[in-house]
Amino acid sequence: MTFAAPPPRRRSLGAGLRASFLTGLVVIAPLFLTGYLIWVVTGWIDGWVLPLLPEIWQPRAWFGINVHGVGVVFFLVFTTLTGWIAKGLIGRSLIRWAEHILDRTPVVRSVYNGLKQIAETVFAQTESKFDRACLVEYPRPGFWAIAFVSTRAKGEIAQKVPRDEEILSVFLPTTPNPTSGFLLYVPAKDVILLDMSVEDAAKLIISAGLVYPNPKDPTRPPAVVAAPE
Repeated sequence: MTFAAPPPRRRSLGAGLRASFLTGLVVIAPLFLTGYLIWVVTGWIDGWVLPLLPEIWQPRAWFGINVHGVGVVFFLVFTTLTGWIAKGLIGRSLIRWAEHILDRTPVVRSVYNGLKQIAETVFAQTESKFDRACLVEYPRPGFWAIAFVSTRAKGEIAQKVPRDEEILSVFLPTTPNPTSGFLLYVPAKDVILLDMSVEDAAKLIISAGLVYPNPKDPTRPPAVVAAPE
């Protein structure tokens, strides 16, 4: 006696509509939020730049209305021109002269130096970047967290750490905001390097583990290799 397999259950109309709505939301929400953020940032830059322009350069004088984004164009042109001048001999001389004056002003000196360090860290075009994604035991042995290898420990840090082995500086980001985190100095033998790229590891952190980066087989993690001792 044979038993026929039960027919597959058909989705109800409400379940199908709900699934279609959620799929559409996944597609539309990132596009809408991206466009909204671009519109807000553009308006903010316009509100900051346009009042500084002469009346003849205002978009209302040319088009009769306020055109969204004109301030951004002026800002990009002015910033690019300033950078081009600053790279020249005269520009560098002017910058050194202005910084010399600022360094002699007590309060302004501290504010300027702090803002300059932040700007250089965020916007400087250098080759400095995280080398590899890795795993470290944190916050206690047996618990593993994704981190990024910055560099090998150097200078006073490498000399004062009471270990004869190689020490790595590791940045441990927080979830879902990877711009904040902890700077750890970890023995190289305790760091497990990952095959996944730094970008894929960042996606995994931002998504709180929901987006697993493995294009070959998303159900399996990439292989890990131990750091050289």
